[in-house]
Amino acid sequence: MASKDSKAAMPADTEKLTRQQLRELETKEKSKGQRILDRFIIALPFLCGLAAICEYCFIPNKSPNDNPYTYLGALIVLVLAYLCYGIFAAMKLRAGDKTVIEKYRYKAPLYAALFLLLAAYDYLTLKTGVLTQPFVPCMNYILNIAWIDRAYLLECTLHTLRLLFLGYFIGVAVGLVTGITCGYSEKARYWVNPIIKFLGPIPTATWIPIIMVVATSLFGGAVFIIALGSWFAVTVASMTGIQNVDKSFFEAAKTLGASERQLVFRVAIPHAMPSILQGCTQAMSSACTAIMVAEMMGVKAGLGWYMAWAKSWASYDKMFAALFMICIIFTVVTKVLDKIKRHVLRWQNGVVK
Repeated sequence: MASKDSKAAMPADTEKLTRQQLRELETKEKSKGQRILDRFIIALPFLCGLAAICEYCFIPNKSPNDNPYTYLGALIVLVLAYLCYGIFAAMKLRAGDKTVIEKYRYKAPLYAALFLLLAAYDYLTLKTGVLTQPFVPCMNYILNIAWIDRAYLLECTLHTLRLLFLGYFIGVAVGLVTGITCGYSEKARYWVNPIIKFLGPIPTATWIPIIMVVATSLFGGAVFIIALGSWFAVTVASMTGIQNVDKSFFEAAKTLGASERQLVFRVAIPHAMPSILQGCTQAMSSACTAIMVAEMMGVKAGLGWYMAWAKSWASYDKMFAALFMICIIFTVVTKVLDKIKRHVLRWQNGVVK
């Protein structure tokens, strides 16, 4: 009776512990030296940001630098954003939530390296000329030209996003059907696997002469090139994930009376979902690489076309502005895919009873 009463008296929060809470319970208390080191690492990006600002302001320029406050303003905004993030993490810590401060501490060395990289790049371009301008423009040149040409750059970005997502989603949809079918059915794998092995290793640029002859429109050909790379990545990942599902799961489901449809959608796909989502992430990487090749086929807009056009006019600052825009797009899209992956696979980090 006493044990039942004590169990009933326990609050609901103590009956379930998340993996994060279990990790906190298992973590040893840090020593004074470790706490000092953590504070120093957290403050390091702020110090590196100040160093980048001082490098830009106080070291004399070797090249002319019109409108010099654009890059300086960007540095100040980045430093202030890091400080605001730190304040938010401290408020969460005071409220008893350690997850934000742990992420803050984990990412601090990366932020510090980013500020040091910006300072080194500015020193090698604007301050010393080791990287010759205008072939390798400084960050201030790139930011200024991106702002001046923002309307055209935005139009090209929207065109690239439309082409990217259209080809990506077509490739992912077809790749899921092909990969799941080949992974579950040996007969389908017998006929389709040779095609996958034949088409997969072919470089994207190899398809350009064929597409320019066969395709009815260059836009459709560009979509095909992007979809092909996405299809291969998703197909291989889905097929591998389905094949790696434990056979005992299928046998147990058949014993319980599961139909073929239930075996596919209730057993095979859920257990292969980590591999499938990893293939979707790899497909986005392939799509971002292929889109540069696809947009150089003759489309009328897009960041790849913008880079080729800027190169023909020796506008290297515009080239670098488009390149940084591509990097930002890829980073944001990959982050969104990672969020989706964590949400779909949230059962992997669920509560432990």
